[in-house]
Amino acid sequence: MPNHIRWGVVATVKAPLLTIADWAAYHLDLGAHRVIVYLDAPDDAAFDALNAHPKLRVVKADAANWRSSKRPDRHQPRQSANLRHAYRRKARDLDWLAHIDVDEFLWPLNPLEDQLAALSIDCLCARIRPIEALSGEGQNLPDGQIPFKAMTNDRAQRQRETQDIYPTFGAHLNGGFLSHVAGKLFIRTGQDGLEMKIHNIWQDGVQNPGQVELTGTELCHLHAKSFGDWQASFRYRHEQGAYRAELAPNRARESGGMTMHELFAAILEDAGDAGLRAFYDEVCLATPDLRARLDAHGLLRLYDLDLAEKRRKQFPDLA
Repeated sequence: MPNHIRWGVVATVKAPLLTIADWAAYHLDLGAHRVIVYLDAPDDAAFDALNAHPKLRVVKADAANWRSSKRPDRHQPRQSANLRHAYRRKARDLDWLAHIDVDEFLWPLNPLEDQLAALSIDCLCARIRPIEALSGEGQNLPDGQIPFKAMTNDRAQRQRETQDIYPTFGAHLNGGFLSHVAGKLFIRTGQDGLEMKIHNIWQDGVQNPGQVELTGTELCHLHAKSFGDWQASFRYRHEQGAYRAELAPNRARESGGMTMHELFAAILEDAGDAGLRAFYDEVCLATPDLRARLDAHGLLRLYDLDLAEKRRKQFPDLA
């Protein structure tokens, strides 16, 4: 018998309409019962095009349409606020809700509904670990295939593998990832007294009550699709985003750890933009050598997200 589990995703988005439509269409095609989009800088055309889909809930979340007198200045607190709003107001017909970003795509290895249905009732959150996209520029990969790097959850093993796979920069990296390794959470809906941020939840002072690793699903993160794409976002990320100064070191200080902010500042001071390019080519470019090292550790993935076809099915007017 079908398990009737209903799940949905929510994102705070500042992106072109077609990028948002790709993300929404992908998850609708995967079986999402609800896709909730908070437009951080909306325009009427994007709102209308997305809101026309019966399974989308679109909320204008710019300063003019914020729900209280004080809209958080920074993006990260706005994400958390929108997650809380979605959980309490927009997800009442769902069993599970996940906050992910517009460059993140769930990849279940078997039906997601079955994975969520198998969780015990005292599990209030299930963690999906990320895999991070590599750039296939000039690498003669099969059409449509996106290469991804994965990581090992065991921290000591991950550290050894990272240094082996990325010989120049691995000693300062966590899994070879540029962005988060914590992943994102599916949160069981209908819970009282739940406090939520993007990577963790709390209830009665307990962090992530009943958490389970949802090992049957990976989170495909398109963080650095090409050098040009990465370079265009680098300054913002270094100052305010994924590489900002306030984040913790990516491994223990005594093991050579430094924050991504510190690592990139040191690279820029030493070699400027040429240093950034050298870093990118070792860590993010899907060269045959890097693919072979990842594959030797079981950490290479090749997935076809098929975004254009899924957008054509869900949003034929945007095809």
